[in-house]
Amino acid sequence: MKKLKVGVLISGRGSNLQALIEACRTPEFPAEIVLVISNVPDAGGLAHAAKAGIPSVVLEHQDFETRESFDAAMNFKLREAQIEFVCLAGFMRLLSATFVKIWEGQIVNIHPSLLPAFKGLDVHGQALAAGVRVSGCTVHYVVAELDSGPIILQAEVSVEPNDTSNSLAARVLKAEHRIYPEALEMIAKNRVHLENGEAVFV
Repeated sequence: MKKLKVGVLISGRGSNLQALIEACRTPEFPAEIVLVISNVPDAGGLAHAAKAGIPSVVLEHQDFETRESFDAAMNFKLREAQIEFVCLAGFMRLLSATFVKIWEGQIVNIHPSLLPAFKGLDVHGQALAAGVRVSGCTVHYVVAELDSGPIILQAEVSVEPNDTSNSLAARVLKAEHRIYPEALEMIAKNRVHLENGEAVFV
């Protein structure tokens, strides 16, 4: 079985990266992670990649004069590794419009809310402040506008009366670890694709 060659971009602890690594260990899983790129040299996720034998690259964004030049360096590394699809997993950098256009339909993100609600940062604080009873997470295609791409998969998580941002985040993270591999499997099996700015399911 030909597997989809995936690159994962990270900035932090890499728990979603680890969830994807574990899914890819299954022989019948239709994708494989062949490169991890981090913009943070001590990101915890780099250890996950090393333990799994996955090559990794550190590109520190502050070493580049512009967002575009940083993204061009990432693009070069991804193309060099013959990456076919990109997953953002806690990658805390806004991507340039040029990079997003280059990878249109071939790049996804996971966000810890039920988009289009609660975009950006401090998502769980936003949810608690709004008094919602249900939150969750979303896997979506990446477009130029932040957290606004077509939705592939979502999971709901109940908000408990005594929740804090941390307790809600912990439960949402478990849901993220479940649906991100599911979404990647759907993509790799051509059960969903981006067409005319919309997610098309087959």
